[in-house]
Amino acid sequence: MTFAQTRTSIPEEARKEGLLAVVIGRAVLRVAAATSVVAGWSAAVRSVVTPLGWAVIAGAVVALLIGYAWGWAEFIAIGWGLAVLVAAASGWLVGRGASTIDLVLPTPRVVVGEVAEARLVAANPDRRRFGGVQLEVPVGGRVVERVLPGLPRGGAFDEQFRIPTDRRGVVPVGPARTVRADPIGLMRREIVWSQVVELHVHPRTIAIAPLSTGFIRDLEGTPTRDLTASDIAFHALREYVPGDDRRFIHWKSSAKTGTFMVRQFEETRRSRLMVLLDLEPGAYADDAEFELAVSAAASIGARAIRDARTLSLVVSGRGGGSRGSAMRELPTVSRDRLLDALCLVERDETAVLLPDVTRAAAEVLPGVSLAILVTGSARGIAPLRAAASRLPGGIDTMAVQCAPDGEPTARTIAGLTLFGIGYLEDLRAMLARSASVG
Repeated sequence: MTFAQTRTSIPEEARKEGLLAVVIGRAVLRVAAATSVVAGWSAAVRSVVTPLGWAVIAGAVVALLIGYAWGWAEFIAIGWGLAVLVAAASGWLVGRGASTIDLVLPTPRVVVGEVAEARLVAANPDRRRFGGVQLEVPVGGRVVERVLPGLPRGGAFDEQFRIPTDRRGVVPVGPARTVRADPIGLMRREIVWSQVVELHVHPRTIAIAPLSTGFIRDLEGTPTRDLTASDIAFHALREYVPGDDRRFIHWKSSAKTGTFMVRQFEETRRSRLMVLLDLEPGAYADDAEFELAVSAAASIGARAIRDARTLSLVVSGRGGGSRGSAMRELPTVSRDRLLDALCLVERDETAVLLPDVTRAAAEVLPGVSLAILVTGSARGIAPLRAAASRLPGGIDTMAVQCAPDGEPTARTIAGLTLFGIGYLEDLRAMLARSASVG
């Protein structure tokens, strides 16, 4: 059977159905492509037309419909007038304003109150002349506005602006965007040129003396009363029992006594400093007290990191979770990482009670030798004593109560050393006094 015979053998209805399916399939693809194009144009239009612009467009359409339907020349004139107004506003959107705009943050970390600035650098390597548009940069809760001047080919625009640093925290800066808008406000076109950069405003810290309380200045760690068969700190000699390591047999003593004698050691542990920052709002009289407490905790933590001490800086966790969530440990791998984390610390209405935080920290953190509780003046003595009692025995415990402009105080209550500071500089004197007493 030839190809022609095969083709003529196919029923005419089947061929028509196949052609119809092909036509329908191509039509569906074209409609889908047109729909995507229309959707793209629709999204682009929606992104530039303001609510006032949509109102004017709707007014133009309604006026033209009424005017031509009823033959009212006044409505026709109003409709075309509004249409011309929309068309004229669209002309303001033409152009980009620059070829490149960079947002630079020379110093990503500053101390509260220090001067911080960001730089805007715009360049135009193209042949066309750009400029004359508004440049906006969100900075925290406000927007910095500048007018980008005309940039000829090879021209550049470089300007600095201040970033507020009156409070500790993280200030988002950017993105830098150019805005083209008509004077009436019908159209607004934004072009984003940069990413968001963050400025960390660190709490204020002071240099304090090395923390010697609760630490033994030796290389192997802090000897304890726990005895072990293998360590560094020698304790005594005892008779050999089966199972002892023969490497620790003391041969001179064995020769004198006629019995094998082995060395016994004290188990040594590394010392750990724990700083606990209280986040309960009721512990502080106002914001100034909390900021002083954050600065005190940051100063102690920075000193410990500088001294290469094993440090755990703990803040109150949120209630309602597991026991491990009662406390939260901040990163202490470096001073900058610690201060970055303290930028985000705030009082929390759902914070776990201080004694529960201390107990959770004691269970999670082994080898703590010195604990410093940092809180506000509204924290009573009873909760502080309850928190100190949750720590294992043998741990030196201090509490620092912050009351701005108050007189420095020092007292000891039931084994708890309680310091009161009114200025951050008082912390240096108090800790130095504690070290001399210890």
